[in-house]
Amino acid sequence: MNVRFREIIGNLNEQLNFINLEIDDPIEQCEKSIEIIVLTVENLKTQISKKKFKSQEEEIKFFKEIKPQFTSKLIYYNKIYKIETKKPRGGRRVVKKYYREELQKLKRFFDYELEFYKYYRTGSTYLDYKYFVRGNFDIKLSLDSLYFESDLSFATLHSYKVAKIMANDLLEVFIENKLQETSNNYRQKSQRKPNSALTWTGSKVALIELLYALHSQGVFNNGATDLKDIALYFESVFNINLGQYRRTFLEIRIRKTNRTKFINSLKESLVKRMDDTDF
Repeated sequence: MNVRFREIIGNLNEQLNFINLEIDDPIEQCEKSIEIIVLTVENLKTQISKKKFKSQEEEIKFFKEIKPQFTSKLIYYNKIYKIETKKPRGGRRVVKKYYREELQKLKRFFDYELEFYKYYRTGSTYLDYKYFVRGNFDIKLSLDSLYFESDLSFATLHSYKVAKIMANDLLEVFIENKLQETSNNYRQKSQRKPNSALTWTGSKVALIELLYALHSQGVFNNGATDLKDIALYFESVFNINLGQYRRTFLEIRIRKTNRTKFINSLKESLVKRMDDTDF
């Protein structure tokens, strides 16, 4: 990928990850994320309007591989926003039914676009000159009305479909996680709570760092406990929502310095306490 585009997508991912760490409410998360993505896509559009592709291959690469990375995020967060704002207020069965229906909508999309889905997933290229070159369209190739409503200087026949496939892959994971959370929350409510409630008052990132450290050490059930089970237990005991803790761990992992910041501070605090204790 062109270095310039790599920097743009990198900056966008950093901003989105920061929002994910700082905001727990999914609706507010989506609102902030969509604002940033729209600005980034507009910036991308401005750059492309000033750029002449050196070859048809370069144009295909942009509309097949680069632009969908941006527009897929817009589709993803916009869809989550709609799902969460329309979620019914009801019991576990009502909510689970709602999420299952959303999964069915994704399946219908893949069934409807099966021919292109196979083309894209198998890495085929023989129709790229029609799918991903501006101005080249064939009415016989299953056109979306959205294509004609788009700015054709910044759109190709199937670039949006690639973005939607990418977004729907993420949405499937999101909805399945929501279904799992719904079941787990129900089980947790039916379990006896400790008499003394503890609320985690440190940062969410610190607890996630601790979560991964304890799981890596295998200190629960001789190392046989799944990470998500420990995360759910932490959320219940410490009265905190860890959100998308796997994405947060990725952020911790790519820190340039002091990747185990909280673990290091724990050690320093404990050593200091030992040194200061009178025997």
